[in-house]
Amino acid sequence: MKQRLQKLISGAGIASRRGAEQMIAAGRVTVNGERASVGMSADPETDDVRVDGAPVRLPARHRYIVLNKPRGHVTTLSDDRGRPTAAQLVADAGGRVYPVGRLDMDSEGLLIFTDDGQAANALMHPSHQVDKVYTVFVHGGDIPGGLAALRTMDSLEGEPIARPKVTLIERQGDRAEIQMVIHEGKNRQIRRMCAACGLRIERLVRIAEGPVTLGDLPAGKWRYMTADEVRFLQKS
Repeated sequence: MKQRLQKLISGAGIASRRGAEQMIAAGRVTVNGERASVGMSADPETDDVRVDGAPVRLPARHRYIVLNKPRGHVTTLSDDRGRPTAAQLVADAGGRVYPVGRLDMDSEGLLIFTDDGQAANALMHPSHQVDKVYTVFVHGGDIPGGLAALRTMDSLEGEPIARPKVTLIERQGDRAEIQMVIHEGKNRQIRRMCAACGLRIERLVRIAEGPVTLGDLPAGKWRYMTADEVRFLQKS
């Protein structure tokens, strides 16, 4: 994307914007071999911009994306069975990005994509205790008993887990909408937990990871993370 030369030079850490303008005016800056002038723009990805003959290179910038994954998409970059993938929905993000963690095909909601491998690994590591928040629609013969069992659950199929935070949002007969907060990201964890407590899931939506929230992002659409969200991810 084209930008003013003084902004490009400043972004590369060579000089302030004012200093960059002085360099351009002094004839020290070239674009594609031609002397630049104040007010010119250039694309750092396609144009050869130089100061005193040295290439101007911007520092690498990672991409951080939030997708609202629809039901029916698998969380893989490709699928040998021809199923639609979440990666296809962020193909227009301007570069190759990778999913952080997973949402199974029947689940929906917030899915982070990035090309920052260090931040992705940190976010997924259970030691960081990042809250993963889900809205879960369940049904079963004993809703109160099932929720009580969920709240005290500290192991799953013999493997220890942190007890989830479970909040009842609404109940109608043998159906309920609940909110669950967990820290781990084990394979189909919430589905397995609910099944162990006699609850069957009708719909499962991840709405937040730490301060990164789904908000009103439409299903199948993505957005760039806010500056605060990126700082949280990088601090992880």
